[in-house]
Order: sequence, then structure tokens, then C-alpha cells
Amino acid sequence: MKFKILLINIIIISMNLTAKEKQGESFNILVYNTHGLPEIFISDNPKMRFPVIGNKTKNYSISLLQEDYAHHEELSSGLAQSSKAIRGGLGTRLSCPVCTGSGLTSVFNLPEDWLVEVENETFQTCSGWFVGANDCFAFKGFQIIKITLPDDRKFFIVNTHMDAGRRDSDRSARAEQLEHIISSLNKLITNEALIVAGDLNLSSKSSEDMKLLDNFKDELKLNNAFEEITIDKKWSILDYILYKQGDEVEFKIEAVGEDRSFVTEEGALSDHPALFIEFSI
Repeated sequence: MKFKILLINIIIISMNLTAKEKQGESFNILVYNTHGLPEIFISDNPKMRFPVIGNKTKNYSISLLQEDYAHHEELSSGLAQSSKAIRGGLGTRLSCPVCTGSGLTSVFNLPEDWLVEVENETFQTCSGWFVGANDCFAFKGFQIIKITLPDDRKFFIVNTHMDAGRRDSDRSARAEQLEHIISSLNKLITNEALIVAGDLNLSSKSSEDMKLLDNFKDELKLNNAFEEITIDKKWSILDYILYKQGDEVEFKIEAVGEDRSFVTEEGALSDHPALFIEFSI
């Protein structure tokens, strides 16, 4: 009888340990356009803002940042010492000496046994040099992040910032950029789980942009994590977190919303909302 009780206790303890291990496989993601244009183009104080933004990434397993153009040193000064920051494509000064890079930076605060691999790609199209939000002065693109868990299961994340502007040519550029992302992912992914996030510049108030978003979601079988979440009405909805389940990895959303702590006494830290999502695996 004592042996049976001991055996039952061992089984219960093992089950609890296993449950805790599974519960421990969780992570949260920040998605944030940092409003990082050179100071000559903006009226606020990026040298003050960017160290604060960097410091706030400590609260997230993964931070997917956009518009980290001109203040990367200030951003880096606020990061945790253990953080790993990987920038997107920086472009080629030979082809365009006055252009800037993609502005993408992904910051990782993950367990040491989570393997992170990043590929940077640059969009092949843009719209607007001196009109249409001047997108051609930046080598915009996307980062494909492959994460391998300790048990060798894998999932992918995309961090991107697409063409801005409201003209037909801007929208056409966004359509081509979405196709570029789809094409690249189809070469890498079969049945793995996927998260696509960033500033897609697809306005929730534009039916044409929403058609592009719907087609993109259909092509990659993605769900919109913010489908039923209300963002503060002061923001234009241009940023998204899209995801799909995989055969090996299935995401359970624990929390999703806007991190309203991204403010100082001088106001908001950017002209975009700070979106977050927390998953358990």
C-alpha cells in the first residue's frame, strides 16, 4: 500500500514538473515603430526618447522595432547587457549615398537554449522620392527570424516596415512588397508556425488597403491577433500582429493589447502605438 502511495506521489510530481516545463515555454513580443527619422525631420527629442525605448525592451522576450534609422546608438544604450539586437538591411551607400537602411531592429531577451537565426531581405520596389512619404530614401524590407526551441521544434517571425503614402503607386508598391514576403516565406516554411508583424502601412480606414491585408492573410493562412482588440482612437491603425499555428508549435494567446507605458512627461515615445502579444506554446 505504501509503495502504491509513493508511486502515485511520484507520478503526480512528474506531471506537475512537466506541466510547469510546458507552461514555461512562453514569450511576449513588442511591435513598435520608433519614429526614428533624423532630428532635422522631426520636432521632438529622439536623443531622450530612444534610450527609454531601449530600456523598455527589457520587458519583452522579442521586440520588433521599425524606423530605427538615425538613433541606434541611443537605442542600444538603453538595452539590457544580455540583450541581442540584430539590425535589418543597411542598404548600399554606393547606389544611394543619401539613403538610409531598413530601420528594422529586432531585440532578443530569450533563454540561452533558444536558437535565433535572422535573414534580412530588401524590397525590390518602392514609391516616392520627393513625394509619397519619400520611401525610396530608405532600403525598406523585412527580417525573417527562425527560432529553434530546445526540443528542436521551430517557428518563424517576420519583422517588416512597408511603403507609406496614400497614392495608388504607394499602394501598388505595398502589394508588391507583400508578394515579396509571401514568395520568400514559401521557400522557407512548410508547416511551421509563423508570426508576421510590423508597420505594414495598411490603413484600417482604407478599403483598398484592407483588401491587400485580407489577400495576404489568405495566402499565408494568417489570423489577425488584434481582430477584436480596440486600440486608443488617437492612433491610426497601420501596425499589425498576424499569426498562424504550425504542426509542431501551436500558439495560445495569453494577452494582447497596447502597452500604454510608452510615454514620458514630454508625451508619447513615438507617433505609433506600442503593440504587444504574449504567447504560450
